[in-house]
Amino acid sequence: MINLILFGPPGSGKGTQSELLAKKYGLVHLSTGDVLRREIENKSKIGKQVKDYLKNGHLVPDDLVLEVLNNEIHNNGKAKGIIFDGFPRTVHQAEKLRGILEHENVSVSAFIALEADDEELLNRLLLRGIRENRIDDTASTIKNRIEVYKEKTLPLKEFYKDRLKYTSIDGMQSIEEVFDDISEILNILVSDERLAEI
Repeated sequence: MINLILFGPPGSGKGTQSELLAKKYGLVHLSTGDVLRREIENKSKIGKQVKDYLKNGHLVPDDLVLEVLNNEIHNNGKAKGIIFDGFPRTVHQAEKLRGILEHENVSVSAFIALEADDEELLNRLLLRGIRENRIDDTASTIKNRIEVYKEKTLPLKEFYKDRLKYTSIDGMQSIEEVFDDISEILNILVSDERLAEI
């Protein structure tokens, strides 16, 4: 089972790449944002709590995210693999994810970071906010999310570098170029997994 963490600041293209990769490799695209927004749309107890955090550009507390993701991972236990889009966002979440995956007898296969500069991210997210009518894509909220990312999420790079699972990719390239770069890594993982089964 291939478990890929696609990492990067808000607007770096994680969602777009995750959808393309899920289709090509038959993996489950597990977007934390989509899962949490679904909870909001369903007006669940968790959804009501999540809505307030997203509105203000804050990270949703770990206990809420982990509760939802644990269920999603367990429900997709027979999949070829999972692309984690938007999770983990803190070292604490990464440690919890490792525990959840170990419980399913699997682990993180690779951690791929999409790099992009702040101005480009702001422009991308403002356009997305207009196009998709997203409540969490206003200029002030976006800037806050980028700062929160730098403070709380960037330390994940070192966490996965220490475990030799880290690769950095230029997220300023075209969608096709980024996709090709990630596909090179996944092709190796798929090949290694097939050899392990022989």
